[in-house]
Amino acid sequence: MGKNQTPAPSSDARRHFLKLSAMFTAAGALPLLQTYNKAYAAEPDAPVRIGYLPITDATPLLVAHHNKLFENLGLHVEKPRRFRSWAQIVEAFLSGQVNVVHLLMPMTVWARYGSKAPAKVVAWNHMEGSSFTVLPEINHLTDLGGTTVAIPFWYSIHNIVLQYIFKSQGLESISEGKPGPKQVKLVVMSPGDMLPALGTKQISGYIVAEPFNALAEILKVGKIWRFTGDVWKNHACCVVTMHENDLQQRPEWSQKVVSAIVQAQSWIIDHHREDAARMLAKDNPAQYTPHAYATLARVLAPGPEQAVEYAKSRAIRHPDWNEHRIDFQPYPFPSYTEKLVEMLKTTYVSGRNDFLPGLDPKFVAGDLVDDRLVKKAILDQGARSKFGLPESFTRGEIVEV
Repeated sequence: MGKNQTPAPSSDARRHFLKLSAMFTAAGALPLLQTYNKAYAAEPDAPVRIGYLPITDATPLLVAHHNKLFENLGLHVEKPRRFRSWAQIVEAFLSGQVNVVHLLMPMTVWARYGSKAPAKVVAWNHMEGSSFTVLPEINHLTDLGGTTVAIPFWYSIHNIVLQYIFKSQGLESISEGKPGPKQVKLVVMSPGDMLPALGTKQISGYIVAEPFNALAEILKVGKIWRFTGDVWKNHACCVVTMHENDLQQRPEWSQKVVSAIVQAQSWIIDHHREDAARMLAKDNPAQYTPHAYATLARVLAPGPEQAVEYAKSRAIRHPDWNEHRIDFQPYPFPSYTEKLVEMLKTTYVSGRNDFLPGLDPKFVAGDLVDDRLVKKAILDQGARSKFGLPESFTRGEIVEV
């Protein structure tokens, strides 16, 4: 790809981005929220309706469904609905078509404070699970100057971490025009569109959830430059998001939903990572994802040789952190939300962001996140030590390039 050659985003990608941007404004969200209010009034006892993207971030929701953990707690649950883009899943959530979803954590900040949507984060759905993948010929980060890199959305941990890495090497992130030698143009793409774009060298890299990074390795069209979990230790990416009305008006139902998701995460880390990969594989009758077992297992149940290889290639620079490629722990540490909001304020985001400067990180940690249900589930299940949680349920954040 020429240094200043920029791929034209597909019409679908552009449409999804514009649609999502419109929804994350008060005016754009209003018709969807009105639809939700009517649906809620007509069906106050709606069953569990899960919405997800076919990425490993969704694993706990799908495990909870497959293992009948919701039903074991007396809940009625429908088959999870698979969506292709974040725009589709957000539209379905805001309008009430689904009531339990996984969303990018920064996306929930934008939803609640940009569109005034009554969305609440009730748990983390996973930790880590994303990587920055580049073309095989990229040997230095500065080689990306003058090229284009794809991100899943402006309000994502991916964008935050990527720009944090770029700044350490003096690279500026832009979204319009032709990038200069010390600039990288960022474009928003759906996860499924990134691999083909890299394979045809329309972009020089992408940062996204698994298994699209693992697939690039398997197909030998890309290599992992850095794991996001090796930059921000034990960071959350996607979080379990529910409607505030359900938390207020169906507290027992909401508790059971969260308890089932905690059970799912506990099951996965209790020597069931390979089982989870088989469950999500395309040859499973449930057909939760279009991915092969080998691709999913590379993420969910990697062999020890991978860590050695990545330490050698410098994709892992903090081996002492002992990070998993993807891990599971449901408690939403307030320190993480506070740090996320702080870093969002210094991260370049395209589009409307006028609400960001006025956000108080500590306020957001208490207002956006409701940790009561997940804390009760963890304690009721005796799972605090299994998840490595301190008695105080507090921690400090570590972010290092």
